[in-house]
Amino acid sequence: MSQYFSEENSVETVNARMGPATDPRVAEVMTCLVKHLHAFAKEINLTQAEWEFGIDFLTKVGKICSDERQEFILLSDTLGLSMLVDAINNRRPSGATENTVLGPFHVANAPVRQMGDVITLDGKGETCLFEGMVTDLDGNPVAGATIDVWSDNADGFYDVQQPGIQPKWNNRGIFVTGEDGRYSFIGIKPVSYPIPDDGPVGKMLEHLGRHPYRPAHMHYIVTAPGFQTVVTHTFVGDDQYISSDAVFGVKDTLVAPFEKAPNGPAVWRSPFNFKLNAA
Repeated sequence: MSQYFSEENSVETVNARMGPATDPRVAEVMTCLVKHLHAFAKEINLTQAEWEFGIDFLTKVGKICSDERQEFILLSDTLGLSMLVDAINNRRPSGATENTVLGPFHVANAPVRQMGDVITLDGKGETCLFEGMVTDLDGNPVAGATIDVWSDNADGFYDVQQPGIQPKWNNRGIFVTGEDGRYSFIGIKPVSYPIPDDGPVGKMLEHLGRHPYRPAHMHYIVTAPGFQTVVTHTFVGDDQYISSDAVFGVKDTLVAPFEKAPNGPAVWRSPFNFKLNAA
């Protein structure tokens, strides 16, 4: 085989240039990347103009990135790659609560609140009681589980998107289960909202005939000693975007009941149990 580049031997030629001291995992990743990247170009007969368009697109994605905005993660999300990586790295037995994407709006060190507390501080939206249990796969309650929760407000924005407009820690809180494994808090029935679509990823979605919306959801991170951490959402099942989430985050098992509760402490009630897999 010739040592020089040709269309036929492109993969072998590029990968042969890798040095012998390359980290084994780096070598494995890059070998596979080159293989599939070249196969993609050959399969679609990529034109020079299309290649230039792609380079320009990636350049624009990089230029719009900042400390507050990560357009490459948005690109990964909208191509389903983020969810695929999450699924590969969080395989669990049947019955265990499934993961989904973290999202860009988690804030560490939210206030620790008492069970049953109200986390909605701006007075907007329809109140909702979120309650349930944290258990192991056999249904035994897990004491000392930490449940970190957050959601958008009734206008579809997270508090960090509207500093000075929303109260700090609006629709956020941390709860710790007791011996019964139960949790409860009052937030709002969340609403759907668009991901940032004023950049190159938004233009991509427009060209693909796709909308930028996420269906309404409540975020959770559930941790407990001896168990795998769960990063997940619960979704409002009748949301108009439930079957077309812009970032592919919905799973059947994460669609939660949202029931009217005329005699309860809130307008709505959403029961959901978290089943943790042993670490």
